[in-house]
Amino acid sequence: MLAAFFLLTLVLVGLPATAQAATPAALAQPQGPVVEHLRVKVPADARGAWLQAEEESWGPWLRRQDGFLGRDLLWDAEREEGLLLIRWRSRRQWLAIPASEIDAVQVRFEAAARRALSRDPEARGLAAAANPFPLVHAGELEWVALTPPVEEQGR
Repeated sequence: MLAAFFLLTLVLVGLPATAQAATPAALAQPQGPVVEHLRVKVPADARGAWLQAEEESWGPWLRRQDGFLGRDLLWDAEREEGLLLIRWRSRRQWLAIPASEIDAVQVRFEAAARRALSRDPEARGLAAAANPFPLVHAGELEWVALTPPVEEQGR
């Protein structure tokens, strides 16, 4: 009975993001370059703490990952959200990262965020949260083209 309940829950709610990597449908996706995109809640007065926590935790870890090509951190002032675009050489390399590693880095990120927030008088209220910058959305984009940067000529 309990097993049937869990199966029904998975069917109705869906698999957690980390579990999707193991499904046959996930492995059947195109294996070219992909962009992981994440949106996190980042109040305006906590933007600096978010960036600092990202650089202390996710930044160094990502640079050591096989297939990591780069990331962009953007901020949406209207929604007060951080947008992360993380580029991977292949979907297979991205999905090969064990969930336990991701969880460990997330713990370091949350601790770094709380430390940074505790030093900012305007954002101290967020420092008490388990995750001061909760995930709003996670997804993936297929990388279909790249426009090279415009070179400054004589400017």
